[in-house]
Amino acid sequence: MGFEVGRFEGGVDEELICPICSGVLEDPLQAPQCEHAFCGACIREWLSRQQTCPVDRSVVTPAHLKPVPRIMRNMLSKLHIRCENAAFGCSAVLRLDLLPAHINECEHNPKRPVPCEQGCGLIIPKDEVRSHNCVRDLRVMVLQQQQKIGDLEKLTAENKQQLTEQKREVQLLKEYMRALRISNPGTRVQEQPSEQNEVLAWVSSLQPARVTRWGGMISTPDAVLQAVIKRSLIESGCPPAVVGSLIENSHERKWPPGLSTLETRQMNRRYYENYVTKRVPSKQAVVVMACDNQHMSDDMIVEPGLVMIFAHGVEDM
Repeated sequence: MGFEVGRFEGGVDEELICPICSGVLEDPLQAPQCEHAFCGACIREWLSRQQTCPVDRSVVTPAHLKPVPRIMRNMLSKLHIRCENAAFGCSAVLRLDLLPAHINECEHNPKRPVPCEQGCGLIIPKDEVRSHNCVRDLRVMVLQQQQKIGDLEKLTAENKQQLTEQKREVQLLKEYMRALRISNPGTRVQEQPSEQNEVLAWVSSLQPARVTRWGGMISTPDAVLQAVIKRSLIESGCPPAVVGSLIENSHERKWPPGLSTLETRQMNRRYYENYVTKRVPSKQAVVVMACDNQHMSDDMIVEPGLVMIFAHGVEDM
């Protein structure tokens, strides 16, 4: 609904009057063909009943509506209007575009939020201060919050159930694909080159790295650190077919024999400089891919590769 014409100082141009409510345009919208302007709320309510222009009956749908021209918005903003709280003692007359900010701060606004004078901490409308009961209103707020918590818990349970079902479907699909590959070896032969090419393309996109402090290696990363590295691998474009294996191979229990214990690592440390390493983007970690390290002995590399995480000492080359 538009603003009452009687609230404005001086005359109001007829083009700024809504044909539906006969008030001054509020949040105006325009029909595209005939260019008639209406209050946004008025025209939406009208079109919910009949999709024609209220003035000339041309066809108009909600999707056709568009903002009014800038010149009309400027004309509206320059109108001077009395505060809607005039009946409560406000004598302010201000430009229409300044009205919303004034209403929020107007000391005569009966709905202006104010803190409870008794110190319960609630913010209440000014006209409800006298009827405000701290215990009653706090109890109502607690009940509302409990209801919201219950709704969220219910939604969480539903989402968990959906996630469990989706995981089960994914697992069934994986088992089906595995059975299909076993029954049709030709399919596996066709897929392998594609997966391998994807891995090679990803490895070649990574920045070569140099490890300056092999002693800073973290051989038993926890789940949180592994999750951080996994996210970086995924963001770098690591193929889904290998990202899980690489993260599993970030722990010494999955490392090849030459790296699996502290003793073997110390014994084989002189070979570390022979590794071709690629930087895990923005992390103190490198990937050591089998495709890049075919020159290394079998006890120093594992398929498809491994991740080495460091406390410090990883630099771009």
